[in-house]
Amino acid sequence: ILTILGNSAVLATAVKRSSLLKSPELLTVNLAVADIGMAISMYPLAIASAWNHAWLGGDASCIYYALMGFLFGVCSMMTLCAMAVIRFLVTNSSKSNSNKITKKTVRILITFIWLYSLLWAILPLVGWGYYGPEPFGISCTIAWSKFHNSSNGFSFILSMFLLCTVLPALTIVACYLGIAWKVHKVYQEIQNIDRIPNAAKLEKKLTLMAVLISVGFLSSWTPYAAASFWSIFNSSDSLQPIVTLLPCLFAKSSTAYNPFIYYIFSKTFRREIKQLQCCCGWRVHFFSTDNSAENPMSMMWSG
Repeated sequence: ILTILGNSAVLATAVKRSSLLKSPELLTVNLAVADIGMAISMYPLAIASAWNHAWLGGDASCIYYALMGFLFGVCSMMTLCAMAVIRFLVTNSSKSNSNKITKKTVRILITFIWLYSLLWAILPLVGWGYYGPEPFGISCTIAWSKFHNSSNGFSFILSMFLLCTVLPALTIVACYLGIAWKVHKVYQEIQNIDRIPNAAKLEKKLTLMAVLISVGFLSSWTPYAAASFWSIFNSSDSLQPIVTLLPCLFAKSSTAYNPFIYYIFSKTFRREIKQLQCCCGWRVHFFSTDNSAENPMSMMWSG
């Protein structure tokens, strides 16, 4: 519910401000699409299976569920990676160069992200890698236990781990460390000035918001990754069902965090949310009452 309501609000706000969206903000919209896509295509089936105390639909629904999870998961990871790279380029470039990141460029990047994610998602369907049930029996994912059972499973999981997890994560960390160093240098240069320029404050705020989005995603999936890799080198029976279930649920909660981060850090998003009306005609109210106009230089989200 939180995922659908929160990300629907993000998408509705983006549609309302479509003509004002900055180029990098399209990546934030893409992240919301991936999050809400995961919630709609996967969560109802998992919830129904939980109530049933067993997986529903057999092998076909298991493959569908695992494919959707892999597709949207890789898409979210690569989107966060692209966001980090663009923020790094914008932060370390002159204003004229940063304006070269056009909407057309970002749209091409988003298309590549979806094609890349789709390619990895369908590879197990064409014979490289496998999909299978989770140890607790009410969810499906990549068959981690096939890592040692076949060279096919070994090569797929190793390649997927490097190209869809390790490299994007290292890129995200490297970009934000570079941004942090750049911001630190800027503040050192202006430390003798009585008033810090609004541009520097905005840069720090946008960077912090982008970092929190990435940290939220990576920290949510870390316990699941740890449990999955335990099952690679050990029998899945060595873990209690609850030990494999909780990390899976925690990982899927990552789809609900981002709208709250946007709401906390963006005055524009808060203002637009207050203006949105539910289908019944009642206004959506939040605790914040700050309706002041945002600095023209500011951006709505992590762009």
